[in-house]
Amino acid sequence: MRDDLQLISDWIPQGATLLDLGCGDGTLLAWLGEHKQTRGYGLEINQDNLAACFEKGVNVLEQDLDGGLGNFQDLRFDYVVMTQALQAVLRPDQILNEMVRVGREAIITFPNFGHWWVRSYLALRGRMPVSSTLPYEWYNTPNIHLCTVQDFETHCRKNNIRILERQVINRHHRSGFLAKLWPNLFGEIAIYRVKA
Repeated sequence: MRDDLQLISDWIPQGATLLDLGCGDGTLLAWLGEHKQTRGYGLEINQDNLAACFEKGVNVLEQDLDGGLGNFQDLRFDYVVMTQALQAVLRPDQILNEMVRVGREAIITFPNFGHWWVRSYLALRGRMPVSSTLPYEWYNTPNIHLCTVQDFETHCRKNNIRILERQVINRHHRSGFLAKLWPNLFGEIAIYRVKA
């Protein structure tokens, strides 16, 4: 399992119910079900990922996140998780509001576009950055809403979403002293646990 998913799994207690938005191949849900006896569903639209979820025995629904979560009642899940997909939905503000509506807590991860490397790449090269964390060119990227740690925290404050815990890590999923001191400048990936 990816290191960032392992960090997320540490925040989810034994026996929790969860909804994983954009669950990919179901790795996180399968691991949590086996090791922490969690129950829940994944939402996914990619056909190959749906097939991989079925092979792993993961409960998955084919659903486009841009359609919202109106088919789920308030506080239906203990946790709603979205890893590396917030920047790829049409209305990240709306999906975040829906996450804290249907879950008692939400866990969100996203690439921090305020990281010093992204800033310097733009300033020095005049081009959109391409890296292992951001492996796309400007014309084929799924990242349509670029977000920084500061943007996310400002949005949470304005919308009465409480930040319970934050980790900022580098591309190797490690947290360093500078990232703790200046997360918006030195964190490549942001991981948040929030609630309404």
